[in-house]
Amino acid sequence: MTEPALLPEQELQDELSFYTLGLADPAFIHQHIVDAFAAQNATPERKPIYVVFALIGLYLHLERGFTGRQVQLAHMRLGTPRRNWIMPQLPELRGSIRVGHVLAAPPGQHRDHMIEEWCVSVWEAYRDVHGEIAAIAERELGVS
Repeated sequence: MTEPALLPEQELQDELSFYTLGLADPAFIHQHIVDAFAAQNATPERKPIYVVFALIGLYLHLERGFTGRQVQLAHMRLGTPRRNWIMPQLPELRGSIRVGHVLAAPPGQHRDHMIEEWCVSVWEAYRDVHGEIAAIAERELGVS
């Protein structure tokens, strides 16, 4: 796999966001890039809610078949009432596909497919917390 463009990750994410928001698709794939980026670029200094929500989003999409719109609604349900979230274990490597790889794919089906592959890559990197995230989704959202 070739290296992504040498732009800061956030600038690349902004460019990809422009693309996904411009699609105006009912499935709202934009939510998936938000979650993949958040989980891949998480640091111990971030608030735990940031990482937990991202991982729940990836779980709901990849393991339970939720669309981005359904994930967005689940995030809204999780946001009220406020909870004290615990930071999950952050793996050292968080996926071989990065936002730059996604942007390198031609717009349309190829790029949309790369978004899916990026999500899989990031989710798989967090394999040690899959059970923990599934338990949170079941407890908080009734998703099993």
